[in-house]
Amino acid sequence: MKESVTIKNIEAAFAGESMAYIKYMYFAKMCRAQGDEATAKVFEETAAQEVQHAFGHLDLLFPRDTMNPARCLEMAIAGETHEYTEMYPSFRHAAVEERNHEAVAEIDAQIAESREHAENFIATLEKAAKRFAALAKVEEKHANHYRETLARVNG
Repeated sequence: MKESVTIKNIEAAFAGESMAYIKYMYFAKMCRAQGDEATAKVFEETAAQEVQHAFGHLDLLFPRDTMNPARCLEMAIAGETHEYTEMYPSFRHAAVEERNHEAVAEIDAQIAESREHAENFIATLEKAAKRFAALAKVEEKHANHYRETLARVNG
């Protein structure tokens, strides 16, 4: 099946808006550290707008009627797992090849954090599944009680 050019464009726009947000917040931090509060505020205000743009793109990529907490967790698990099993290890290999020890250390930290994030999302998903199963049992008990009561009333 052919991939949608529009979806690819929206994904690229989301990435750009997200990157702009982080970059502008970083620039604000640098400006503030150098005593330029006015410029820091301009960067922060613009960063807030970039977040809204990114949310608009996410609304198109992940329509609300197709999402639920379990789906969000599954997607987060897949993303974090990709980071610590594929993305960062390949980045690390390149940094080792280039003897960029600072980058290797940063990447190692990111691998560990991405693994931890995935584990946290997995644990949350497992807890949610247990809660849902328990809730289903309670709801079944209530439904049976209502059926019995209705049968007596009708009966």
